[in-house]
Formats: sequence, structure tokens, C-alpha cells
Amino acid sequence: MDFDQLLIRFFGSADIPALSPGQIADGADRLRLEFGLEKDSGRRFALWCLMYMLGIAPDLDAFEDEADREAARDFMDAVDQEAEED
Repeated sequence: MDFDQLLIRFFGSADIPALSPGQIADGADRLRLEFGLEKDSGRRFALWCLMYMLGIAPDLDAFEDEADREAARDFMDAVDQEAEED
């Protein structure tokens, strides 16, 4: 999944800062809905990562599989470490 394509799919634009609060809320709702309906674990993980980057990710309990929860923890650690370095 391409990050910009996901942003366009859910928010209508890859330029998130240019969106109105209503557009962001609507896109977040579409993203949460898709995450809840997605059955493929890889796609579901990618959607969760996008939500994490946007600050709207559900708790790790959203993943039934422990390996997916661990991958999400690793992703969070990597993103947080990168943010600290910047």
C-alpha cells in the first residue's frame, strides 16, 4: 500500500494539513470503518500504521494475533524513535 494513495483514498488529498477539520474527521471515520471490516492481516496492519501516523489508531487489542500486536509495537517504537531523532 502506498502512503499517498491511502491518504487520497480516505481523505481525498495527500496534503493533510490543507484539509478542513470536517474533511479530516470524515476521512478518519472512513479509515476506521475500513480497518474494522478488513480481513487480510497485512492490509489491516497497513491501515493501522496509517492510523497510528495520524494519531487515531485503536489500541493494540484491535489485533487478535499476538504477532500482529508485536509488529505494531515494533512499528510504534520505530516511529517514536525517528520522531525523537528529528
